[in-house]
Amino acid sequence: MLRTMIGTGLTLIVLLAFAVYSNTVDSEYYEYTTTNENQQMELTIEEEGQSEWYFSTNYAITWVNFSVDGAPVDSVLTVEAEGTNWSHSPSLGLEDSNYICNEPESDYSSLIETCDYSRTHSMVLESGNGTLRGRVSLELPIKGKGYLESSSIEEATEIAQKMVSDAKRTITWKISISQDGEVVPSAGLLVTGDYAKHELIELEQFKIDPIQETVYSFSALVGCFFMALVVPLMIYFAARYRETKDEEKRSFIEEE
Repeated sequence: MLRTMIGTGLTLIVLLAFAVYSNTVDSEYYEYTTTNENQQMELTIEEEGQSEWYFSTNYAITWVNFSVDGAPVDSVLTVEAEGTNWSHSPSLGLEDSNYICNEPESDYSSLIETCDYSRTHSMVLESGNGTLRGRVSLELPIKGKGYLESSSIEEATEIAQKMVSDAKRTITWKISISQDGEVVPSAGLLVTGDYAKHELIELEQFKIDPIQETVYSFSALVGCFFMALVVPLMIYFAARYRETKDEEKRSFIEEE
């Protein structure tokens, strides 16, 4: 048993050492960072007195939000993106909600909510207020930090730059509020829009702290050995203790 434990321990040490090495010296993963700037839309009204606005963007965008305050009850907010389709779900931005946006035709759509991928999205303003949230690019990292696999840093840089450039497109956002098929007056309405734009900042090879990872690995190894040794030894000593007690009882009976 001891030989087996020593052999297993040495094997684990070699594997852990290789894992630390491959992710520090010879990693094929790269970490890229983008800006994640929140920008306000300066909406332009199409016709004075009517609830129709527009705004154009020419950036790589992840999130868009359109908020309405003071609209008629049960009116409808409609947002059209001329230039691209985009994803929307009522659960976007809500805590403790489950949804998926990158697979609109997912096999699990009956079990989990999926985003609608379309050029136009709308929502009913049941109380006259509400926010319609959407996703434009699903490839860019929402929080501005992502990872990719590549054979060299030059190739990784090209991939990251292409990812951002492909997400850039000219989009004209058209926002309108209607009720019973008619555009409502804009008096008393407050409509705002904002978006998160991204630009590539830097890219570097993914590395981990070898000292820290070695400590973690050694701790895990000691923990495994502890669990592997303590449980069998507890069973062994418990069995020996019971056997000793049984022997004492038998000796006592024989002496009588």
